[in-house]
Amino acid sequence: MSNDDLVVETTHGPVRGRQDGAVRTWKGIRYAAPPVGHLRFRAPQPPERATEVADATEFGPACPQPVVPKMPLDLGAARGEDCLRVNIWAPAMAEPGAGKPVMVWLHGGAYVMGAASQPLYDGHTLAGNGDVVVVSINYRLGALGFLDLSSFDSRDFDSNIGLRDALAALAWVRDNIAAFGGDPANVTLFGESAGAGLVTTLLASPAAEGLFVRAIAQSSPATSVYDRERGRRVTLAVLDRLGIGADEVSKLTEVPTEALVTATSDVFNEVPVSNPGTLAFVPIVDGDLLPDLPVKLAQEGRTLPVPLIIGTNKREAALFRLMRSPLMPHTPRAITTMFNQIAAEQPDLQLPTVQEVGSAYSGRRKTISMATDIGFRMPSVWLADGHSRVAPVHVYRFDYATPLFKLLLVGAAHATELPYVWGNLGGPQDVTLKLGGAKTATAVSARMQSRWTNFATHGSPEGPAGEPHWRPYTETDRACLVIDKHDTVVDDVDARIRDAWGAQMVGFR
Repeated sequence: MSNDDLVVETTHGPVRGRQDGAVRTWKGIRYAAPPVGHLRFRAPQPPERATEVADATEFGPACPQPVVPKMPLDLGAARGEDCLRVNIWAPAMAEPGAGKPVMVWLHGGAYVMGAASQPLYDGHTLAGNGDVVVVSINYRLGALGFLDLSSFDSRDFDSNIGLRDALAALAWVRDNIAAFGGDPANVTLFGESAGAGLVTTLLASPAAEGLFVRAIAQSSPATSVYDRERGRRVTLAVLDRLGIGADEVSKLTEVPTEALVTATSDVFNEVPVSNPGTLAFVPIVDGDLLPDLPVKLAQEGRTLPVPLIIGTNKREAALFRLMRSPLMPHTPRAITTMFNQIAAEQPDLQLPTVQEVGSAYSGRRKTISMATDIGFRMPSVWLADGHSRVAPVHVYRFDYATPLFKLLLVGAAHATELPYVWGNLGGPQDVTLKLGGAKTATAVSARMQSRWTNFATHGSPEGPAGEPHWRPYTETDRACLVIDKHDTVVDDVDARIRDAWGAQMVGFR
C-alpha cells in the first residue's frame, strides 16, 4: 500500500496515517484550534485549514495535568495545552464510504487526569476484532476544562469547557469519519469513569442530539454534576491559590500552565477531604448546555432517546482504598460526614439515614460496598430506571477478578474492566495477568468485546454463540448481565440496595 492511500482529506486539510497490520491509524488530528491565549477558557473553535498534508502518525499532546504518585499514568504523549486532538483506528478494508460502525471513546481520570493516548486505549484490537472504526479524543481537564468562570464574566469565558470539547470532537467525527471508512449516522459514544460521566451528562444535553445514536457508560459518576454555586466555590478556591481576585479573572489567560496545574492539584486534593463524596472539577448545570442534573432529567423522561449500556464493577471503591485516595468516602467516618452534609444541604430530601442504608450491608467489606454504591452503582441504577422509559437500556455488573486482584483483596475494582473491553490484557502497564489466569481472562474479554461491538453495530449486545441473551432493563424484571467467568443474566440483582437507598436520587448539588 502506498502512502497516498493513507492520506485522507478532512474538513480542515489532508492528513497522512500509517498502516499497522490489519488496521490503519491516524493520530493527533486537530479537531479544534489550539486553546491558548484568549481561547484558553473558551469553547473550542475550528482549526485553521491546512493545505499541506499533515503527519498523523504520532499522538498529539495530552492535556496538562497533575502527576499523582499513587495513581501513576503512562499518558503515551507529552503534555501541552494544544491538546484537542482525535485518534482513529480503522480496519484495513474500511475504504472511504465503507460505512463501518463508529465507536468514540472518552477516557476517565476524575476530570483531572488521563489522555486518549494512554497505551491501555490502543484501538488496534477492538477495531480489528470488531470490524468497527474506533476514535479516541482528548478534552481539557481540571481547571482548564471544568473551571466555571462564566458566572464571573460571561462575555470572555464559557461554561462546561470540557463538555464543549467533547461536543466539538463529536461534530468533527460527524463531518469527517466517512472519509476514514466510518458511518457518521452510526456513532456509539462510550467512556469510563469521568469519561462515562461525560457520556451520561451528554445524554442530558440538547446540544448533543444527533451526534451519537448509542451510548455506553462504564462506571459513571452520574450524580457528580453540581449547580453553579458549588462550581463558583471551586473557582474561588483556585483563584485564591493563584492570588487572583474574583474581579480579576481575566488574568487567568496569562497564568503559566504549571501554576494552573498546581492549583488544580491542590483544590482537587482538598475538596473530597472536607466534603467526602464530591469532586472538585465536574460538569455543572449551567442552564445552557446542561439544563438540569442528568439523573433528575432521566427520571423525568427528558434525556435523549438513545439506546444505552450502563453498568459498574462489583467493588469499585476497593481501588481507592488500595491507593489510600480520598476521592471516595470509604471509611465509616467519611460516609457519615457525607450523609450529614447532603442532609444539611437539601433539608427537603427524603434521605435515608446511614443506619438505614447500612442495614443492607454486612461483612468486613461493608464500607467498600456502601462507597461503591453511592459513588457509582446507585447513580447508574437511578439513571437506568429513568432512561429506560425513553430508550432501551442494558445494565451490567462486572464481577470478574484475576488471581492477582483476588490476592490483593481488590477484586473487580474501579477500571479493572478496561483491558477486557479494549482487548489489551497483558499490555504495557497492565498487571492483570501477573499471577496467571490468562485463559479465562481472554475468554471474558472476547465476550465483552463481542457484546460492545455488536451493540455499536446493530444495537443488540449479543455475545458469541451459546452465550445468554442480554435482555433490556425494564421496571418489570430489571435484568442485569453479570460478567464473570461465565456470563449470567440476573433479575433485579440490586433489589436489596435499591430498597435501602430508595428511588430518589441521593447526591450533592
